[in-house]
Amino acid sequence: MTLFLGLGIAGVVLFVLSLVLDGVLEGLFHGFGVLAGFFDGLLSLPVIAGFVSMLGFGGAITLGTTGLGAGPAAVVGAGAGVGAGWLTLRFSRALMRDQTSLTPRGEDLVGSSGSVVTAIPADGYGEVLVRLAGQPVKLAARSGTPVARGTEIWVEASLSPTSVAVRRVER
Repeated sequence: MTLFLGLGIAGVVLFVLSLVLDGVLEGLFHGFGVLAGFFDGLLSLPVIAGFVSMLGFGGAITLGTTGLGAGPAAVVGAGAGVGAGWLTLRFSRALMRDQTSLTPRGEDLVGSSGSVVTAIPADGYGEVLVRLAGQPVKLAARSGTPVARGTEIWVEASLSPTSVAVRRVER
């Protein structure tokens, strides 16, 4: 039973290490060409950790609760380990396929409307509040003509990541 518990604990420790050493084994097998697809994710540290920990804990539970010997307990543990490894592989592949939407950029502001927060002088910068991806963003703004506080504006160009060129909305 001590051997099985040791394997289970070693699997948990290996899983914790997999958080730090992510992708090490995949990198080792990357140069094998045809076999690279087989090793992609299959020999990842989380999959191995899941297998080893369930081999150990499954074997210890079988050994402790039944009158079976170490051989059948190892077989039951190996079956549980294969199941845990397969589930870990499927879960990690599902997480890797999860794609997020594109990150909004300053150029995405062009054409959006907003309002002046701090008056914009003709020869300097003021501040405007616009919405980028549904979130309010306060930016430095420049205009060819003076624009008063509270005026509705239209973004004409993105000058930098934190400043825009604007014009007054004529209604």
